[in-house]
Amino acid sequence: MLTQEQVTQYHRDGYVVPDFRLPPETLDSIRADHARLVNCHPEFDNYCPTVLAYDLAFLNYVRIPEILDMVEQLIGNDFALWNSSFFAKPAQGGQATPWHQDGEYWPLRPLATCTVWIAVDAATRDNGCLRLIPGSHKAKTLWKHRTNNAPDLTLNQELLSSEFDEEKAVDLVLESGQMSLHDIYMVHGSEANHSEHSRRGMTLRYFPTTSVFDRTLATERAVAGNFLDHKDRTLFLMRGVDRSGENDFRLRW
Repeated sequence: MLTQEQVTQYHRDGYVVPDFRLPPETLDSIRADHARLVNCHPEFDNYCPTVLAYDLAFLNYVRIPEILDMVEQLIGNDFALWNSSFFAKPAQGGQATPWHQDGEYWPLRPLATCTVWIAVDAATRDNGCLRLIPGSHKAKTLWKHRTNNAPDLTLNQELLSSEFDEEKAVDLVLESGQMSLHDIYMVHGSEANHSEHSRRGMTLRYFPTTSVFDRTLATERAVAGNFLDHKDRTLFLMRGVDRSGENDFRLRW
């Protein structure tokens, strides 16, 4: 569980690194599942936007009780998972992720998600650890983005440099098994990996069920931004009930 100080930090800074970490055997299992995924789908060598659409073995990790306990502390008793993705960043070839806010891509209304970012490998400054701007979530505003379709980027929506101060960035250096939790409005990105060490990271996306996953909006956003359409994501109720009464939990593959 998060301490009260850590809960306060999350709401103040937009992120927190909990004391809890995954055991080595769980990390080995994630690595094996990811290796199988990439073997079947080599196009996901750097980035897989939705692992659950290809291998339900990843459901083993989104239901880890300690993780769900921490998420519940931050976004309430009623929440669902709408996606899990994998940023692999292989050694000497890992793509950068531009500065962005997750809410620019996601069809949730109102915008609300707690992302759990798991360091499957150690994440360091050399291999492209996550970088973020503390407090950038507070205004609950999506700042101006532009489309950048450069082939060496994992995502194509890039926050305008005029919208934030990179001098305030914090490098989120994590040991293997550690994780961070961050808000949907958090400004963040990461550098390319030119090191000798891979930097695999898995994300779990949980939203409070007072929000609605809008499948029509998903397509509209994807067309407007020329990025992946999230309309076919399967929602998994993790705890509590659907407070909105409008979320569609039918299985979609």
